Amino acid sequence: MTHDTLSKVILDSAFRIHSALGPGLFEHVYEVVLTYELEKQHLEVARQVPIPIVYDGIEFEEGYRADLVVERCIIIELKSVEAVLPVHWKQLFTQLKLKDFRLGLLINFGAEHLKNGICRIANNL
Repeated sequence: MTHDTLSKVILDSAFRIHSALGPGLFEHVYEVVLTYELEKQHLEVARQVPIPIVYDGIEFEEGYRADLVVERCIIIELKSVEAVLPVHWKQLFTQLKLKDFRLGLLINFGAEHLKNGICRIANNL
């Protein structure tokens, strides 16, 4: 599957979840349910994936954790907040660079209308 095809499947699933559950639940709830939805569609999904940081030749596991990694190529950062801040997409972009992934999706389930809570971030795509 291409990045575009995968992102469409992911976003379609997110819209179904948001329509069914609404905004405002804890991020963890959306993480569990989105994982379930994507696995139902036979996609490989990993939760809370460590993204280490290398500094001075030493790898530190205490770097980041990707909320979800789909098909070993797309990072999904989930939020359930009033508004996404610039720091949120900067963190996702940093995760993409550290993993050398090309595409990330920042999905804010806290948005009243999910279409306003989606940010697609490309790293040399």
